[in-house]
Amino acid sequence: MNKLPPLPVTKHYVLCLFISLKHITANVVDCKASLVAATASSNEKSLKDGFECGCTCNTKAAATVGEVLAMRLKVDGLHREPIYANAAKEIAKKGFKIESKVWSIFDALRSHGVNLQLDSDDQGLT
Repeated sequence: MNKLPPLPVTKHYVLCLFISLKHITANVVDCKASLVAATASSNEKSLKDGFECGCTCNTKAAATVGEVLAMRLKVDGLHREPIYANAAKEIAKKGFKIESKVWSIFDALRSHGVNLQLDSDDQGLT
């Protein structure tokens, strides 16, 4: 009797990051509904005004974006849902220059109670 391979786990919520030279944006995407469930960006006026010297793309700004996203997920009741992220993929988008920013966002989400699940190839990096 042949066994079928296990079905792939569908990821309902996925964290997507956009890090440019000027801004950081973090989105939690609802893959089943093809919608952005929650978002936070260093480009938002309320956040931008609070950054030192207008620096909207450093590790402190990344941590702040992660904190704001975590609070928005809590308000929406999504912080307990598994939210999947792939650090290697996010870092590969722009190179190792953004590695500290990616991990700052991940750490802020985790420290504020978000159920962040890293893909298996990322487990050794934490």
